[in-house]
Amino acid sequence: MTRPESEILLQRSFKLSHFYDEQWQTIERLFNGERVLLIEKTGFGKSLCFQFPATVFSGTTVIFSPLIALMRDQVQKLVSLGISAKCINSEQTPEENAQIIEDAKRGKVKILYIAPERQENNEWIEATREMNLSMVVVDEAHCISVWGHDFRPAFKRIINLVKLLPKGLPVLATTATATKRVEQDIAQQLGEGLTVIRGNLMRDNFKLFVIKVCSEDEKMIWLGKNIEKLADKLGGSGILYTGTRVDTEIYSKWFNHLNISSTAYNAGLDADFRIAVEKGLMNNQWKCIISTNALGMGIDKPDIRFIIHTQIPQSPVHYYQEIGRAGRDGLASYIILFYNPDEDKKLPEAFIEGGRPSIKKYEKVISVIKSGLFSLYELIKQSNLKQTQLRVILTDLMEQNIIREVNYGGKKRYEFIPNSVSLNPKSFEELRNAKLHDLNKMLEYVETTGARMKFLCDYLGDNANRDFTNCDNTDEKRIKVIVTPEWTDTLQNFRENSFPELEVQTAKSHLVNGFAASYYGVSHVGSALHRSKYETGEDFPDFLLKLTLKAFRKKFGQEAFDLILYVPPTKSGNLVKNFAEKMSNVLKTPISHNLKKTKITEEQKIFESVISKKENVKDAFDYQPTTEIEGKKIILIDDIFDSGATIREIGSLLTTLGATMIAPLTIAKTVGGDKL
Repeated sequence: MTRPESEILLQRSFKLSHFYDEQWQTIERLFNGERVLLIEKTGFGKSLCFQFPATVFSGTTVIFSPLIALMRDQVQKLVSLGISAKCINSEQTPEENAQIIEDAKRGKVKILYIAPERQENNEWIEATREMNLSMVVVDEAHCISVWGHDFRPAFKRIINLVKLLPKGLPVLATTATATKRVEQDIAQQLGEGLTVIRGNLMRDNFKLFVIKVCSEDEKMIWLGKNIEKLADKLGGSGILYTGTRVDTEIYSKWFNHLNISSTAYNAGLDADFRIAVEKGLMNNQWKCIISTNALGMGIDKPDIRFIIHTQIPQSPVHYYQEIGRAGRDGLASYIILFYNPDEDKKLPEAFIEGGRPSIKKYEKVISVIKSGLFSLYELIKQSNLKQTQLRVILTDLMEQNIIREVNYGGKKRYEFIPNSVSLNPKSFEELRNAKLHDLNKMLEYVETTGARMKFLCDYLGDNANRDFTNCDNTDEKRIKVIVTPEWTDTLQNFRENSFPELEVQTAKSHLVNGFAASYYGVSHVGSALHRSKYETGEDFPDFLLKLTLKAFRKKFGQEAFDLILYVPPTKSGNLVKNFAEKMSNVLKTPISHNLKKTKITEEQKIFESVISKKENVKDAFDYQPTTEIEGKKIILIDDIFDSGATIREIGSLLTTLGATMIAPLTIAKTVGGDKL
């Protein structure tokens, strides 16, 4: 099919008049049954390079895509154009996904989006053998490469499928962010005869700024003063990217305190709410969405007017990927990065550790698997590792043929391969060092005195000689934070009236969601707790009592409670007991000392996974006499809330003993914690 003929179909199917030259170059090669790696900037139109030929081919095109939001957005657009498109993902019921697979096998689906993790699903593997595949697409192909900024082990399994494809069946891999090293790795995996098409990564409508700060307070104050002005000046809305899920909560509450139109988004929220936020983003419902980097990839919104990061990303590639979601319409967009030299390196270093575990953790997993067959859940219990780390380790060990997957009793398990080679840590160490190198390059971006856009383009392999005048090192004015007493007082007032929720409520117990007086890691509350627990051994200071009472009265002030209990200590002595007694005296609510431990437990902080924390406290508590609990409404006090495993275990016990309501109340809530 010639380009003019194709553009007639393009107008008819997609309401677009023509292809860009690089789009047509890609499509023409796919029509010839070739394999292509397309590296183009965000907003270029990479999706059209596989969506258009998919409508021309006779069979089904399968697109592996890493984000559910991306799938939903693209499927919705295709369906609105009258193109048969579906997606398979974990937020749909098994019945819905099974029906879509059946439709695809019968040729009723032209374009099928699917998460790479489905490669582990036997039903899907069998289904691909019965489908009339016309093309395979790997979107966000940098996820294939361990050298990429967002490597996902499940992407490696796509290569197994690609290797089985007949010669002449087209394969397309697309990404906006691939260094030369990542490009070479993807090319090697996709096989011989691959054509690489690399475009211009320059985004000259961006205005790039770095704001150096001395504290989280300075970030919050600048944003409180300026984010509405920025949105109004640019005539649209934007995204504020934070480093953690808890940060999305904190900034969302801060903006709400200031009556700034905003909402929070992270992967921990339920699917319906996330869908509502995605739709609201498209409709400019708020001035700002506060999110982890879970939001934005692949969402085709042309007029995101600003992207602000409160936390430095792990690499220039991460940064380019995330800021690339702004200004797809070509109009001016502000790109702002906050950086605190004293603190902001710690979080990306922790992410690097999480993504590339230490050799000791590999050896621990090998030792466990040598002793028998284990499921993923059992391995988490045995190894005390977070699920994300364990998945990386298992993938690497399978690649080195040290372990293998087996089907045992209808379930996937892992076993040690007898007489297998010893672990070769060289590649892991190389990768860890490469990630640390990337982080150092991100720090170089912060400190550079040259053009920031040129720095990013050079790093990504786009070395074209152009002039850049779109940052605070060239023609744009530097941004500084000015802190006034008025804003310091406003922030202090916010912190003393904004209480983190403890999400523990379940249908199986009478626990209700409780509250903490503060976050552990973002205020002086954490340092005061640490001093008492690990340095002086003295009672928690009175200001913590006043703040916790304030949280209680704001959230539970209208509720009449019968009894106060406290979590028995592991190593903190009588600190929580003494604190609970003071609460009892002030609230005039009786306190009981009859909640006891029935076994020795370890401090929860030594365990990495939620599963290990649950096992540590399982069946660890008792209450006698049980008649004291029946029919009672109880306040349950502890010092620090992390995973919630201890609170849930005690809540389950008290529910069994007849408590009608258990309300957890803690001094602080951590900003981390493993989530499954």
